[in-house]
Order: sequence, then structure tokens, then C-alpha cells
Amino acid sequence: MKKRVRLVSGMFLSMGLVLSSMSQVALAENANLKVFADVKGHWASESIVKWTSRGMINGYANGMFKPDEDMKIAEFVTIMNRLFGFAKKSDGSFSDVKANAWYADELLKAKEAGYLEIEGNEANPKQSLQAGKAATMLSKLFGKSKSEILEIAKNVASRSSSPSDDDTLSRAEVVAIIDKLIIGFNEKWFESVSGTTRYVVNKGGATLGYSTDSGVTIVEKEGYAFKDLNQNGSLDAYEDWRLNADERAKNLASQMTVELIAGLMLYSSHQSVPGGTFGGSTYNGKSYKESGAKPWDLSDDQKSFLTKDSLRHVLVTTLESPEIAARWNNNVQALVEGEGLGIPANNSSDPRHTTVASTEYNAGAGGKISMWPETLGLAATFDPELTLEFGEIAAQEYRALGISTALSPQIDMATDPRWSRFNGTFGEDSLLSTDMARAYVDGFQTSKGSNEIAGGWGYTSVNAMVKHWPGGGSGEGGRDAHFSYGKFAVYPGNNFEEHLLPFVNGAFKLNGETGSASAVMPYYTISYDQDKKNGENVGNSYSSYIINDLLRTKYGYDGVVTTDWGITDDSGPTVDTFSGRPFGVDELTVAERHYKVIMSGVDQFGGNNEAGPVIEAYKIGVEEHGEAFMRNRFEQSAVRLLKNIFRVGLFENAYLNVDETVATVGNPEFMEAGYEAQLKSIVMLKNKDQALPLKDKATVYIPKKFYPETVGWFNNVTPSKVDYPVNMEIVKKYFNVTDKPEEADYGIVFIDNPQTGTGYNKADLAAGGNGYVPISLQYGTYKATQARATSIAGGDPLEDFTNRTYLNKSVTASNIKDLESVLETKKAMNGKPVIVSLLTDNPVVVKEFESSADAILVNFGVQDQALMDIMSGNREPSGLLPMQMPKDMETVEKQFEDVPHDMEVHVDSEGNAYNFAFGMNWKGVIQDSRTAKYAK
Repeated sequence: MKKRVRLVSGMFLSMGLVLSSMSQVALAENANLKVFADVKGHWASESIVKWTSRGMINGYANGMFKPDEDMKIAEFVTIMNRLFGFAKKSDGSFSDVKANAWYADELLKAKEAGYLEIEGNEANPKQSLQAGKAATMLSKLFGKSKSEILEIAKNVASRSSSPSDDDTLSRAEVVAIIDKLIIGFNEKWFESVSGTTRYVVNKGGATLGYSTDSGVTIVEKEGYAFKDLNQNGSLDAYEDWRLNADERAKNLASQMTVELIAGLMLYSSHQSVPGGTFGGSTYNGKSYKESGAKPWDLSDDQKSFLTKDSLRHVLVTTLESPEIAARWNNNVQALVEGEGLGIPANNSSDPRHTTVASTEYNAGAGGKISMWPETLGLAATFDPELTLEFGEIAAQEYRALGISTALSPQIDMATDPRWSRFNGTFGEDSLLSTDMARAYVDGFQTSKGSNEIAGGWGYTSVNAMVKHWPGGGSGEGGRDAHFSYGKFAVYPGNNFEEHLLPFVNGAFKLNGETGSASAVMPYYTISYDQDKKNGENVGNSYSSYIINDLLRTKYGYDGVVTTDWGITDDSGPTVDTFSGRPFGVDELTVAERHYKVIMSGVDQFGGNNEAGPVIEAYKIGVEEHGEAFMRNRFEQSAVRLLKNIFRVGLFENAYLNVDETVATVGNPEFMEAGYEAQLKSIVMLKNKDQALPLKDKATVYIPKKFYPETVGWFNNVTPSKVDYPVNMEIVKKYFNVTDKPEEADYGIVFIDNPQTGTGYNKADLAAGGNGYVPISLQYGTYKATQARATSIAGGDPLEDFTNRTYLNKSVTASNIKDLESVLETKKAMNGKPVIVSLLTDNPVVVKEFESSADAILVNFGVQDQALMDIMSGNREPSGLLPMQMPKDMETVEKQFEDVPHDMEVHVDSEGNAYNFAFGMNWKGVIQDSRTAKYAK
């Protein structure tokens, strides 16, 4: 098995402290206090007596304590292990620690717990404890910042200033610091405080974090501490961390009012931190800029839906920085902890590990978050183990940001090559998608070692919400269902069942202990004519057949099902309006839509901040089925939703250590792993006469690129421009650069896949057409002479026709100048090699430029530097195509939207067919274990 990036302990992340189920360490007070001879009169005598009597620290055999001697690292970790009850040892050993050394086991315990600062594979046990290293380790353990720890060190020893990182700490200073950190001490638990957060460590049990402002206090039972979340002065089953998640969720659901459950069934609209990116949030009635609010303060809308509507699932989009994310999370958790039954917020995110192409990577580089290729790029590695590693790293970064649910992976089979969401998938193949889906979810959901609570779940686990059941990659004509013009998924090849495989054989059958993805999101689409039981053509979340009969009953899925965003809102005035998507149920009221979704077997409403319609849906159900039935139905969803919060430890501690968040997210180790994945995702399609790698110290010509004006989903316009397509400063570190082709050894042209729109055009409608136009995968003008004369699906309240054909209509790529740039560079280079670097989201008809290229590299979102490392020969390409490259648009038109691998593929000038799983390295066409397993 390949080397994995070391998991950072959960105490770094979602908790200020972590304690796994370990054997207790007896800490009873000693009635006969022993005072060492060299401690009498010492400034730290009181602290030393206290903590030696509790068995935390020892003196020497000669009856001396030696308070002013430097504390050694081995002594320090022994004290911490005793205090926290850490007993589980890490596998392996240290190069500078003999197996029979008295401290060998203690160092392995510290490593397993995750707080030990290690240099390579050396623990330096006999080294004097430096203040910087001590502060870092204590920060991880006690939730305080490093600067706070150093300030305590200054005060306890009456130093004139805080110690520098290199200053050593004495035995007395370490004991005094511990004394200041711990504000309460009992036989089985102790308490510390960091700012407005209190932490309680149960020895042999859970660590609790709670806000000093929330009104929550601690209750004791059998000597252990528990959070009194409902503030009733007694221990309820849901507050008892010793019970399993199912027991706790059922107890809590039974105590919840219908209004609280309705709030739990909400999933917020997109939230940016600070507010403003989506919709312009207000703070105390003012804009963010005018309010003087801190970037981690909660907006008015956030306070409202968290308190008034009892919403507990928040979708986070932009985060200004890891520090701001951590502080915002802590504010959210402090607010909701004091509300009702103290249910914590389950924050979530869409994928956020994309690359910033122009940034530079080096071995010590850190960033806001580690950068990886798009999902399609992970697929191009054909390496589930790498995807598992991504999941493990991404989960740690998510938890450090306060994110405990990932709205990913997208495991739709991308069987239509024109689909705009193709790059978010693992490609078109069911087996590859299945294996990648399983690995991705395992990586995100599985906690190990001291991070595990039970059954693989724990403090580094992130709930994975796989999408989109039952598959959204077969939209007619490649159109996407974010808009009404793309609402129909069609199955002309009768291949509906294959689209389920990545779910039922992948995400629902994990190798890890968590067993199955914890949540599922159906797509907006109407799975056209697939409901043979009820004959309904409605959006998947409205379909009792798709959810209850298939997902719940046939495939036995009992996790959370969440609608895609905004499906219960009304449609806009036209089919291309970005608005609600009540596909097939337009005639129902908003409350009736909510009721139909609930009765289909769905638990939660994406993009809905208001509980009112859910409560109205409950009332409709009471009238139809009675109070007992609807109460049971609501509790069923509440239990599913609560289990996902309990299993990741949020009820015990949802607070973050800001320093550890900053140290974890985008750390160099994670950045390196992401960069390695980028390199492995690059596919070489062509290498005529070994044009690659480029010669050492070669001179290259890179033409500027024309970027056409674009209009986003929210009608945001990006103006056209002409600029270099890559960071030229990075290029210059690899090659000589010239603006004159005649002076260059090589021409390198950077292009994007053809941009031909979404399949709908208002101009066509205005000219008397139906508005539907082709989506093309070529740059030059394409006329759809072989399109269907009559569309498979059609019919919309906003249209007075049902035939969505685009037969004989034409479209030209807005970035046709990319093609022109290749052809012009070929001519300008006058026979010298031309390298084409293609950044693509979809399959591409490459025949327009392939013969003009001596080498072709394909990527799915990587840093410019990764391309330079391949072109220069620093690294060898190893990626494989996760999709077919079609021969022409005629074969695209003839393929079935629901069937993979059904196109005639391009064959290049060297005789190579650009089929699924094709790729080249320096030796030629790749044939290895990956191609043996997946190639068709």
C-alpha cells in the first residue's frame, strides 16, 4: 500500500481537546502531601505540591524535585499522558528512541494522541523542552492559542516578557502553567477555559466544549461530566456520551417539538463568511462595510434562521480565511448551544479544493486550503487509493474549518459528453465511478485511532452527501437541470439501472466501518418515464417511486436524503431563469410541495431557510393521516438527521482552536499531496517524435489568449480580455521565453475546451424558434443536421410546445480563437514542434487541431507549475482519459444520453485512438494494472 499522509489528530480540528476511550489514570488526592526539600519556599511550591500529590509529576529518588532544571520532552509527554489518560500507542518507532527506554511507550502514546511535535522520525526525548514547542503542544491539548500559552509562561515565572520559541522551560514553569490552565479538577474529569469556551476532559471518555455565554452547565453522573444541553439540571439520554448515536438521536427526537424538527429539516441557502457574496447580507440592519462588523460575526439573516426557524444545517460557500472560518463557527455554535435543546450546527460545503492555476508550489508552501484537481482529474489518475487519501486530507481540513458535512462526491455517470457538470464527476464509466465513489466516501467519513468515537465515526469524520440520485448525467441534449430547459433526464438506451451502480455498489458499500454514505441528494431532473408504478414524471425528490420504492425499499438506504437546492420555490418567468425548480408539481402550493417531498421519503429541504412551509406540510399530513402518523414521520427524519451530528462528535464539542485551524488547513504536507495528485491527473494524448519532454534550457513561444465575455448564472458579466494564459514568471523558471516564434524552439498553446453555451438561446426564441440550440464539443460552427426531429421529452408550463428539437440549428464556440491560436502558432513555428495544453471540463472534438499539434496534454484543473514539471521532464505523465474523445459531432449526436462508451473516437496522426482509459508516458501508450482493470 502506498505511503499515506499522516492524519492530524482530531484534537487539532473540531475539538480543542480530544480524549478517546482509554484506561483511567488514578488521580486521587494524596492525604499525606509530600513537600520536596528543594521546593520549600520556591515560587512554584504550591503548584508542585498540588500536582505531585495528584500523581501527575514525580520527584527524583533522592527526595529532590529539581524545580529549576529544564523539563525534558520525555518528561513532558509523560505528564500529559497521565493527565489526559492517553493510553493507546501509535504503531512504529522513533529513530532516536530505544525500544527499552522508559519513555518509549509514552512518546508513542503522545504521537497517537496527535499532540507530539516530531522532527522527521525523531522525537528528541532528552532534549530540553523549548517554550515554542511546549506552547504548540499545550495549544492542541487545551484549546488556547500559542500566544496565550506563552503569556501564561511569562506570568507564572514573572518574566519581563513572554519566552521566545527557543527559550527552555523549567520543571517548575511547566507545572505552574498546567496549574493555570486547569480551573477545575475531579477524580474522573478536569476543566480548562480558553476565551469564552470551557473544556472538560473526561478521563477515559469524551472531551466536552461549551460556551460560557450559552447558559449550558455541567452535570455529573457516576463521577463523569456531561453537558446539560437542555438546562434542566439532570442527565438526559441524548446528553450521555456513553450511549450510541442511535439511542441518543431517538431520545432527542422524542423531546423535540414539531417546530424544532421542522427547523432540523431545513438546509440553508448559500452563506458566505463574511456575508455579501450571495445576496448582500446585513449586520444590525446595515451592509457589512457600513456596519463595522468583524468578518466572523453572524449576519442578521443567519441569526434569524438559527433562532427563529431553528435551522441547524448551514451551507457555507466563500470563507475569507481559515482563522475567520474558525471564529465564525465558534460564534454559530455558541449561539445555537443556548437555544432550545442545544443542538449544534452541522455546517457543510460544496467541494472547495480546486486549484488556483497561477499560484506557485514549493515544498514549504502553505495556502488557504490544499489544492487538488477537479473530480474528473481524480478520475484521470484511475487510482482509488489516491482518492481515499484526498478524502482523508480534505476531511481534516473541513473539520478544521468547522465543516462536518460535504455536499459531495458527485457520482453521476457522465454518459452525455455535453453535460456542463461533467467535470464534477468521475467520468462516464460505472466501474471507475463506483470504485472512486467508495474511496472518496471512506476517506471523508472514517476516523481512526484516538479520533474514532465508534464504528469508524469520530472527530475527523465528515458526513458525505453523495449526489445525485439516481444520476443526473443523461439530460437530453446535454442540457443541465439547474434550469427548466434541462429538466428531463432521458434514457433512450434503456440504461437507467447502470446509473445506480456508483451508489449501490460504491457509496452504499464502503470498505470502511462507517458502511455507507451518510446522506444522499437527488437531482433536480425528472427521470423521464422511469416510474412504471405510479406513472409520474416529477422531479426526483418528489417521486415516491425514485425515493421510497427504489432508494429506501429496494436498496435499503436509511440515511439522510436532502433535496437539491430550491426545488420547492416557484419557477421564474422563463425556462432559462435561475429560480425555483418545482419540476412536474408546478400546480401545487409551496406547502403542498413540501408535503409531497416528505411523503416521498425525503428528510430535508436544500436552500430553504424558513420553517413555515414545513410546519404547514405537517398540518396537511395530520389532516390526511392523523397526528400520530405525522409525528412518527417527522421523528423518523429527525433521527436520521441527528445521528449524523452525534456520530461526528459535535454534541460533545463543536468548538475550534483557531491556532490549530490555521496550522492544519493548507499545511505544506497537505499541499504536497494535492500537488502530487495534480501531476498524476495530467493525460498525455500525443507525443509525435518525442516532442516532450522539452529540451533543457529550451526557448518557448507562448501566444496570448483571447478570453471572450462570459455571463454567469446570476447574470454576472466577465468582460473579454487578451492576456497570457499562464503565469509567465513560473514558465521562466523552467524555460527561456520569447515573443517571437522564429526565435523559439517550441510553441506552447494553452487552450480551453469549446464554449458553446447551455443548449438554450433567447435570440433563437425571439427569432421565432423554440429557443433550443445544440451544445457543441468543437470550436468551429456546428450545424445539427442529425439531431432528433422530435425530442424525447418536453412540456413545461412556461412553454406552449412539447418538441424541444434543435434540428438543423447551428452554434459556434465563443472561444473559437483558441483553435485559431493553435493553427496560427503551427504556421508561425515553421515546422518546429507545437505543444497544445488543453484544459477541459468535457470531452472535446480534437480533430480540428490535433494534426497541428506535435504533443497534446490534457488537464482537468491543475497549477501551471504542474504542467511545467511535465513539459520539462521533471515528472512523467501517467493520467488516463476518464472519458472518450469523440471523432466528430455526428457521433456525439448519435450517441444515447444514458449509455457510456458509445461513441466512435478520434484516431490521431500516430494511429492512437483517444478512447476511455487511453494515455501515454515517455515510453508510449500506457498499459498497466489500471488499464487491465478498466479499459474497455
